[in-house]
Amino acid sequence: MSIEHAHHPDPRFYGLVRGFVRLLIRLFTRTEIRGMENVPAQGPYMVATNHMSAIDPPLIMAVFPKPITVFAADTHQREFIAGAVMQRIGAIWVKRGEVDREALRAALRVLKEGGIIGIAPEGTRSRTGGLIQGRIGAAYVAAHANALIVPIALAGTEVGLPSLLRLGRPRITVTIGPTFQLSCPDGRPSRQDLEAYTETIMLTLARMLPEKYWGVYREKIAQG
Repeated sequence: MSIEHAHHPDPRFYGLVRGFVRLLIRLFTRTEIRGMENVPAQGPYMVATNHMSAIDPPLIMAVFPKPITVFAADTHQREFIAGAVMQRIGAIWVKRGEVDREALRAALRVLKEGGIIGIAPEGTRSRTGGLIQGRIGAAYVAAHANALIVPIALAGTEVGLPSLLRLGRPRITVTIGPTFQLSCPDGRPSRQDLEAYTETIMLTLARMLPEKYWGVYREKIAQG
């Protein structure tokens, strides 16, 4: 798949999917959304969020009024339904277990064209229920594009998609924090810069979450 095609969602299809997802969230969860006033009126910007289950991407899609281009593991591309849906809503396919430079270039192009990128800095789902170590991909994109970052902390989604029917409308909280930017004026961060930026993003998310979600950042948060 070409980079150019990867980040052009079908607007009508995206709207239909978003409407359907919003209905499901209202029916099967008790979701509280905090901080909508922090959502910029328009792009470009990056949405950075923690990631605990398959609920997370559609939940963020439902919250944000404008289309968001998300990263998706390329293993889903071969799935008959999920792959086709993600293709039409503009997903950028990412190769697992490696630095996918083509995917990073696609994300930078989205931002350059005024779009919105959604990314989980952890790079994969947390299986622990708490934050895991962040990877540098999100910081790389944000620093090279000098993009605004909108932090979103998700709490309650660790119940997982199959559990929604069994648990009787679990409580989920979506907290949208104030936007911020990484201080990289020349857009040429070093590896050391990227590691520091990644920690900034992850600690921002941790401070927006209840203590039980702090995970590997617990000690740093506790130290203030």
